[in-house]
Amino acid sequence: MRLATVADFPEMHRVRMSVLENRLRNPASVQLSDYEAILERGGRGWVAVLDGRIVGLAVADLARSNIWALFVDPGVEGRGIGRQLHDTMMDWIFSAGVDHVWLTTEPSTRAERFYRSARWRYGGAEPSGEVRFEMTREEWLAERASE
Repeated sequence: MRLATVADFPEMHRVRMSVLENRLRNPASVQLSDYEAILERGGRGWVAVLDGRIVGLAVADLARSNIWALFVDPGVEGRGIGRQLHDTMMDWIFSAGVDHVWLTTEPSTRAERFYRSARWRYGGAEPSGEVRFEMTREEWLAERASE
């Protein structure tokens, strides 16, 4: 796992578009420029690399206190890659001074089950139909201490 660079954006986007669940309703709504915009405003991204190929990505949007992306290539799911990316991203965003983080995902998906198992708190349904999850720094530190 390593920090993402601008050169990684096309492969990160490939992974994002390859997921079988939690697909974007409108794939055109996320462009390569969106990755760069998040990093330019203080966010950070990570990639998981296996055999020289990007197989996972995580992106935290510091300005919005939001987890913008966490995706793993379907061919390598179940190996703990998503959890490693998640934990690295969460450690970073909370160490950067954020007190409260949120994200949205499609309901009744593996992603929703993943966030519930990672102890995210259900924050309600969004107008889009997605579900919102939230976590505070204190909740995260308690989760890390229990591991």
